[in-house]
Amino acid sequence: MKTLIASLLLLAGLFGAGQASAAIDVYTFDSDAQEQTFRELTKELRCPKCQNQDIADSNAGLAKDLRDKTYQMVREGKDKQEVVDYMVARYGNFILYDPPLMASTLILWLGPLLVIVIGAVTVVVRSRRHAPVTAQQPEGALSAEEQARLSALLKEEEKP
Repeated sequence: MKTLIASLLLLAGLFGAGQASAAIDVYTFDSDAQEQTFRELTKELRCPKCQNQDIADSNAGLAKDLRDKTYQMVREGKDKQEVVDYMVARYGNFILYDPPLMASTLILWLGPLLVIVIGAVTVVVRSRRHAPVTAQQPEGALSAEEQARLSALLKEEEKP
């Protein structure tokens, strides 16, 4: 009975272990410079599907394809700029974490500054709009008419 249970547990463990293993990409390079270029590129290129991960960290199928293409191009002797140019031509500037300053990406660079300026102007305008006017009477002061009426009331009270 114990051997049957042990056999079933071993069999269940073998089936579970096969499903739990993950594929790990292993890339071999001719030189350390190629490997360094590959690592830098995979950290600089954004996964178009994940949008907030580089292709080195993403588990998406598209990221794996991009890693494979990057590996292939580095192995062919392409330099870093050639790989970046290929990826930008295919996926646009969005694939770069640090897009270049050009007309189409100007809003990415100036947008945060524009929001801060608009916010500061709004605060200044709203604070000036609600500022008290100095020509008004101080709070609690009586008008000339009210002062005359008060004097009349006080005089009436003084009469016995």
